[in-house]
Order: sequence, then C-alpha cells, then structure tokens
Amino acid sequence: MNNNVITRFAPSPTGFLHIGSARTALFNYLFARHHNGQFLLRIEDTDKERSTKEAVEAIFSGLKWLGLDWNGEVIFQSKRHNLYKEAALKLLQNGKAYYCFTSQEEIERQRQQALENKQHFIFNSEWRDKDPSIYPTDIKPVIRLKTPREGSITIMTLYKVR
Repeated sequence: MNNNVITRFAPSPTGFLHIGSARTALFNYLFARHHNGQFLLRIEDTDKERSTKEAVEAIFSGLKWLGLDWNGEVIFQSKRHNLYKEAALKLLQNGKAYYCFTSQEEIERQRQQALENKQHFIFNSEWRDKDPSIYPTDIKPVIRLKTPREGSITIMTLYKVR
C-alpha cells in the first residue's frame, strides 16, 4: 500500500470522548500510522446549540491521553460552510444535484407506504427534474444528489467489502 492513506476522526463536541469514539479514533490512527499515512482530526461543530468549547477541549484531552496525535491543523466544520456551498453549487450547475422542496412529512408518508407494501423505501422526489422557474419561493429547499434511477450502486472500500 502506498503512503496516500489518509484517515480522519470526526467527533461532535457535545460531551466527553466516549469508548466507542475512542475505539474509532484508535483504529483510524493505527491504520494511518501503519501505512505511513495521515490521521486528521475534524470537529463536527455544526450543531451550535449542543457544541461547546469545553467538549472540544475534552476531545483534545482524551485523544492526548490515548497517545494519539493528528497531522496538520484541526478542521472545524463550522468554518468550512463556504467550501461546502461552492461544492453544492457546482453539483447543481453540473446537473448532479437538484433542489428538493418535499416535506419531511411527505417523505415519511412514502416510507410508511413502502413498509406497508413490504418494499424497500426509495425516495422519489417530484422535484428532481422540474424547471427551476416553478420552484416555490416560500419553502426552504434541501439539495439532493441525482443518483441513478435504475441499476445499483456498488461502493468498493479498501478491503473490497460490499
């Protein structure tokens, strides 16, 4: 394996580092170091109501107590909104994503209907191929990826797990 291995640990700073997170951090750290790669630390601090500076410090302290050090600066998600916005706009411009105005209630209704029919739930948005000129102006949309409608998607990991 080459030294292009990059792993990351991305805890939410809403409390102390717990055993499950410590295990994930340790695995990613050891995997990166074993392959002469990098171990990055990304703080998922986008939940402004629950994220605290004290929890960030507790995460740093817990990782140091475990003997784990990370490469480069800590990445704070809250400081990367512009980067993500640019990427989302590029996906929209390239036809790889779309604005969706479907309510959570409608999605849940579709989910329940699939469950009742003993089918796998596949969300089909009516907004996927609509003309932007008819978009509602009083509803905040979400951006969804335009995944293929037919066939299957297979993701191969380093270990070729399907």
